[in-house]
Amino acid sequence: MITLGSAALADETRHHRVLDNGFGFHRSEWMQSGRGPGLSPTVFLVEQPPGSVLAPHFHMQNQFQVFQAGSGLLGRHAVGPGSVHYAGAFTGYGPLAAGPEGLSYFTIRAVFETGANFLPAARERMRQGPRRHAQGPTHEPLAPEALRGLASARRVPLIAPQGNLEAYALQLPPLAPVEPGEPGGSGQFQLVLAGALETPQGRLQTWESRYLSPGEEATGCTAGADGLHLLVLQMPANAHEYAEE
Repeated sequence: MITLGSAALADETRHHRVLDNGFGFHRSEWMQSGRGPGLSPTVFLVEQPPGSVLAPHFHMQNQFQVFQAGSGLLGRHAVGPGSVHYAGAFTGYGPLAAGPEGLSYFTIRAVFETGANFLPAARERMRQGPRRHAQGPTHEPLAPEALRGLASARRVPLIAPQGNLEAYALQLPPLAPVEPGEPGGSGQFQLVLAGALETPQGRLQTWESRYLSPGEEATGCTAGADGLHLLVLQMPANAHEYAEE
């Protein structure tokens, strides 16, 4: 199963939402694959207004967040373009506070889920099981001239391997082969930070993405003519304690 996420879909689906707690934001869908309980990869962008705060909460599925633009704080951690955060199912995180220019970030899940469970009001929905949280360092997308000037491929670790959880970046010179690890757990997301990714399914450009299900062939791709800065996110499967969800 290979699923692509596109800027064209995002343009068609961008809309304004206001949650029950009064938090307002813009949301756009970058990858959709249905709402089934099995693998149903989802990528959407949240545009959080300047100075706004999203209260601490949790979800029932594992997820990555990748920050696209602006600045802010996730808990006590400063975040900005290229920052990566992981929160496992039923793991509380936040608050998410946007800086003076606002804050935009992708939410990435292998299994569809809607809504947030805000704390402390939703504490009764928590389930017993492992809590898993990881924050990567600031990792800004490379400028076009830096990509074109790369002499060889680079791999930059962002979240160290923990079972099937891992996040790293590939910085590749023009036309170089793309050789990520094999997808495991609940699959692998590839998100273009800069340049272009040439795949058998088509070209992906900045902020577009690709999902590969566990065991899917990950080869056959190259960097574009101007190079490629690619984020690779290995998504773990939900802990067995949460399988019923």
